[in-house]
Parts: sequence; structure tokens; C-alpha cells
Amino acid sequence: MGREDSKRIRKPKEENHDNKPKSIPVLPWMRTPIDVSALDEKSLSLLPRLDPRLKEALEKMNISSLYPVQVAVWEETIGPGGFQRDVCVNSPTGSGKTLAYALPIVQALSTRNVKCLRALVVLPTHDLAVQVKDVFSAIAPAVGLSVGLAVGQTSIANEILELIDTPKLEFGISFDQEHRLPQLRSAVDILVATPGRLMDHINNTKGFTLEHLCYLVVDETDRLLREAYQNWLPTVLQLTRFDDDGLFPRAQNFLPSALGSFRTIRRSGLERGFRGKPHPRLVKMVLSATLTQDPSKLAQLDLHHPLFLTTGEMRYRLPETLKSYTVFCEAKYKPLYLVALLQSLGDEKSIVFTSSVESTHRLCTLLNFFDELPFKIKEYSRVQRHRSKTLEAFRKGKIQVLVSTDAMTRGMDVEGVTNVINYDMPAYIKTYVHRAGRTARAGQTGCCYSLLREKEVQRFYKMLRKAENNFCSKYSIPSNFIEPLHGVYESAKEKLKETVEMELSKKRKVGSKFSQVAKGKETQSPKESDH
Repeated sequence: MGREDSKRIRKPKEENHDNKPKSIPVLPWMRTPIDVSALDEKSLSLLPRLDPRLKEALEKMNISSLYPVQVAVWEETIGPGGFQRDVCVNSPTGSGKTLAYALPIVQALSTRNVKCLRALVVLPTHDLAVQVKDVFSAIAPAVGLSVGLAVGQTSIANEILELIDTPKLEFGISFDQEHRLPQLRSAVDILVATPGRLMDHINNTKGFTLEHLCYLVVDETDRLLREAYQNWLPTVLQLTRFDDDGLFPRAQNFLPSALGSFRTIRRSGLERGFRGKPHPRLVKMVLSATLTQDPSKLAQLDLHHPLFLTTGEMRYRLPETLKSYTVFCEAKYKPLYLVALLQSLGDEKSIVFTSSVESTHRLCTLLNFFDELPFKIKEYSRVQRHRSKTLEAFRKGKIQVLVSTDAMTRGMDVEGVTNVINYDMPAYIKTYVHRAGRTARAGQTGCCYSLLREKEVQRFYKMLRKAENNFCSKYSIPSNFIEPLHGVYESAKEKLKETVEMELSKKRKVGSKFSQVAKGKETQSPKESDH
């Protein structure tokens, strides 16, 4: 068993075909990006204006220097750039994008005198939001800032207790209708949220306001722009614009501020470049490993003189420390090739990606029917409470192999993941980039294996040409590793068939009960109307 036949995927020569569809035009500011790969890592001691308290907090996280993308963002925000432009970052997975925006925001807010919600970070998934919140929580308290989380992990009532501070009534003081009730104010300076729960708070939580918001981070931008999520983006932008009086729209919907006359008043800028824009403006930072170039989607962000930071010339880029391999296999014995591959990898942490929730469940069930495998296998469930427990066990090394859909491709950082395995070939290079990016993070080495049937090989290599660092080798699994597994495989397939039938039968029974209950209500309703 080994790696051989290394090949470089070469870019195809450009050809002119009149019948080819025209590509989407690239916005002018994306044509002249700043290549951050030309920068070197920078020691914390050489980072200009870094708060000593933050330096100490970073050192406690075993961080002694910043990666190139982090250095570039720092220079354009805290450094000479001074947050004068919105920042767009297209950088490979594992390059340090989270700290790239977390550190300058915390630094900028470190001198604030009054606590109110000034920074909002929006992410597409629960687990990713929790991960980002942990990064902020590791550095923000060092400078006296509070970080909140709004993802639906708990009831909204519990979240409100964490996000909104209600001053306690003093004993012996009574309030009548002519007196104001105790004021509500934000209990956090920075909020990390998913779009749906953010909208819940905007629409329903008294005292929750974006009036003082200074920084908006849209992480995993391409996914957040692709899905509407209750129109969260236009709502946030509308709530941070000025009106004719310099006050916020819908301000009358919020309770009076606990800060008395303290207001963040934005007026229309008059200087060149700011004319017609709110000032002081809302600074936006958008980031992704596969940032969209579609002008219609980017227009939704209403960016101000955006600065485009990227790595390399091509839109898609794989980590330099990633080794990619193809595993050619017979379609009907594909699970056997996967088992043999996992056995060759030993107890290394691996993530196996499939194309659907059903495939994930069935593949994980099948693998667990193979007797005496030297590693533990679990699926990344669709149920959030199970998913969180499984992810925690995987982080701690109690699970060695995690089978997942693409729900885990976006930004998830699990330390020690050595291998990514594409059991089902990804349909798009964007998906491949995000899958492969679960390993080879932060300068560490990692491998990405793709199990391919004969008819998929040509399409796979064509897809891989769209990315930089697309060096790919063939990984051979000798037949003598496959043959001993045939007997166990047949038994496992029979057990899987029985399990699937039992699960379908259970679903039918549950569905039948719901149907009977619904019919019962329908038959009762005419009688109830007679009374």
C-alpha cells in the first residue's frame, strides 16, 4: 500500500470559443488584490500598537506570532489603514482568518468607556459560531470586554439574560406610571450570532439594539449571501443607517437607552469618498476561503472602498502543507476500499465526507458492523444536541473517525485532524477546498484522499485544475488488503439492510400515529362548533 504516480494538474490553455457562456464581470476593486502570501509571519513583539494585555492573552494561547493574513488585516485596521476601508479576505482554510478579524476588533474596542453592542459577527452554523465565540472569549476579557453568543443553543429566554442587563430595583423604591421603568442595556460588547437567532432578538428582544454598532463581520460570506436567512443583512444595514435627524430608523421601537443622553449619531458624510454615506460609518469585514466574485451578491454588503486581500492569483487555493491523493476503486466494493484505507491510517483522526445525510447515516452504520476495527466511528448527526456531543468527543480523541456531510466543511477547526477522505466526490471545486481545509491547518501537514470510480476520474482532475497547489498523487491499496474483508462486508450489508428496514418501519409507525391524531382532531372539530 503506498503513494505513487504523482502528477501536477496543469492549467488548460486558454482558448477562444464564441459559443462559450460569458463569465461574470469582476468588480474593479477585485482586479488589483493585495497578495498576503508575499508577507512573512510577524512576532507579537514587533506588532505595532498591540495592547500589552492582548499580547499576554495571545501568549497564553501559545501564539507568539501572527500569520501573513493576520498581519495584513492588522496593518489595514489598527496599523496605517486605520479601518478607513472595508476589508474583504479570500484566504485558504486554516490560514487564521478568525483571529485576523477578532484581534483588531478587540484592540479597537479596548478603550471603550461605556458597554454597548459595538461589534457583530455573523456565521452560518451553530458549531462555527461557538468556535468563533471561543476565540473572542480567549482575548476580549483581557481588556475588559464581554462577548455574547446567539445561536439557539439554549432557549431565547436564557440568551436574553446573557445579552441584556436589567438593573435591579433598589429595595423600598416604588415606581408609578409617571416614572420610567428601569432601563435595559446590552450586557455584551461583542456578539457572535447565527442569522436566524439574530433576527429573533432584533424583532422580539426588548433592549436589543444595533444603534451603537461599529463593526460587522460576515464570516463564510459566500454561504451567507447565497441563503436569505430571513433577510438579516438588509435588516442590519437598515438599522445602522442614519435618517434626516441623524438618528436611527425604528429607534422608537426600542426602549429608552439606559445610558441617558448617550447616543451614537450617524450623519451623512460630506468629504470626498464619504458623500451620502453614514458617518461615523459601520466598518465591514467579509471573509471566506472561496469568496464570491458575483457583483450582484457583493452589492448586498454595501461595501465602502473595499480592500481585497487574497493569496495567489487563482480564486481557489489549497493549503501548501496539504498532500492530495486519489484512490481508484471498484464501485461495488467502495466501502471495502474505505475500510482498508482507514486501517492503513491507524488511529489518526480522520473525517469522511459523503454527499447526503442519508449516505452519512448508512455508511457510518455499515462501518460499525465491521468487527474489531481498531478505531471508533461516529456520524456528525443532523440533531444539534447529538452533533455537539460527537464533535466534543472527536476533539478529545475519544472518536477517531467522523463521518459527515458538507455541514462540517465550513470553517470548523478540530485540532489534530490528519486526514480528510472524500468518500463521495464533491461536485464543485469550492466544496473540495472547504473539505480539504479541515486538515493541514495553521501550517500543520495533512492529507486529503478522494475515492474515485472509473467514470469520475476525468471529471475530478478537470475540477482540480481550478485550484492552486493542486499537486495530486495516486494512493494504491493492494488487493490482498481488500480480499480478507469480503466475508465481513457481506455480513455487514445484511445487518445494514435489517437496520434500515427497522428504521423505516419505526418512521412509518410514528407517521401513522401523527396521522391518527390529526384525523381525530378533524372529527372532533364539528362537535366543538355546535357548543
